[in-house]
Amino acid sequence: MDLTDFTARLSRDRLAAVVRGRSADAALRTVLTLVEEGIGLVEVSLNTDDACGVIARAARAVGEDAFVGAGTVVTRDDLLRAQDAGATWVVTPTGGDAVAAAAQRGMPVLAGALTPTEAAAAMAAGATAVKLFPASLGGPAYLRALRDPFPDMPLVPVGGVDADLAPEYFAAGALAVGVGSPLVGDAAHGGELDGLRVRARRFRAVCRGEEPGA
Repeated sequence: MDLTDFTARLSRDRLAAVVRGRSADAALRTVLTLVEEGIGLVEVSLNTDDACGVIARAARAVGEDAFVGAGTVVTRDDLLRAQDAGATWVVTPTGGDAVAAAAQRGMPVLAGALTPTEAAAAMAAGATAVKLFPASLGGPAYLRALRDPFPDMPLVPVGGVDADLAPEYFAAGALAVGVGSPLVGDAAHGGELDGLRVRARRFRAVCRGEEPGA
């Protein structure tokens, strides 16, 4: 994937969905439902049952309608497995080998960091953006404080971001938000999909600044 295409999509949609499930089939249905609802950046955590199989099936199913990524990518081997399965972008919980390996291969990577030192190191290693995690520890005020020394750093808070908090993060300077359970609920574990669709529409509207139902 072209880095410019990914960055443009992230900047436009301002939302990356995080899917982590105990059932491969349910996780796949969750990814496809999110894409049907207009969410174009969906990360499948490698902690998901048969994660690479889910990524492969999802990537084939959605085609060019969405970018399917891999999350919880820790090592270079994780990265290679995810890329071979069809992931076009990756998310890491920390810095390290996976960030540098993704950058070397031209893959967009959201690199996990919390402190200013970690965030700066992630960008130096080639991260496309910093995954500020867990964002709930400092909230929007902490993100705003990071923007003072790093006004141009692309920050994507993840962890505890719900639809009510997302606008506060945007006001504090977030490029986008990454959202797991507040959006996905129990759908990736086999839960119902109607609620997922409702939540997806609300998040999509909030993150794109649209009126609900637009």
